[in-house]
Amino acid sequence: MRQSDLVPDLEPFFGDYLDRLTGLHEGLFEAIAGLPVPALDWQPGPQTNSLAVLAVHTAGAETYWIGDVAGQRPSGRIRSEEFQARERSAADLQQLLDASLALSREVLAELSLADLGVLRLSWRDGEHYTVATALLHALEHTAQHMGHMQIGRQLWARQAGPGDEKPLP
Repeated sequence: MRQSDLVPDLEPFFGDYLDRLTGLHEGLFEAIAGLPVPALDWQPGPQTNSLAVLAVHTAGAETYWIGDVAGQRPSGRIRSEEFQARERSAADLQQLLDASLALSREVLAELSLADLGVLRLSWRDGEHYTVATALLHALEHTAQHMGHMQIGRQLWARQAGPGDEKPLP
């Protein structure tokens, strides 16, 4: 069943968007599923982010672009704190990602096609963005970090050694 089938009266565009975003969330979860905290906190190199940081930041960015900007629902996000995430379990990170997806689902259910061209103020940088730009940025950003997380998991598996961790398919 498509995720969008669970939201009655959702415009087809927003239904397709939600299905794409949900698919990305499935990839995010696969990248962290079953990993112990040391794997989630491991950084593949200097100036790189751990899987935990990427998960927290991705959830924060999605909440910001879809909730704060497109939906005009202030979250109180403190972006810099996302990059300090440590000692979070895979289940904890999944809950955070699930919460951001739930908020996205709510906002998308409230939008109409006419809203796509409406300008919204970004409190973070004081710029105005159309709802369409905010939604597209959130989707693009989530996809980018899903790829980072998939590579991070593969690198963890490689350095962990045989039998310690299975790489993604």
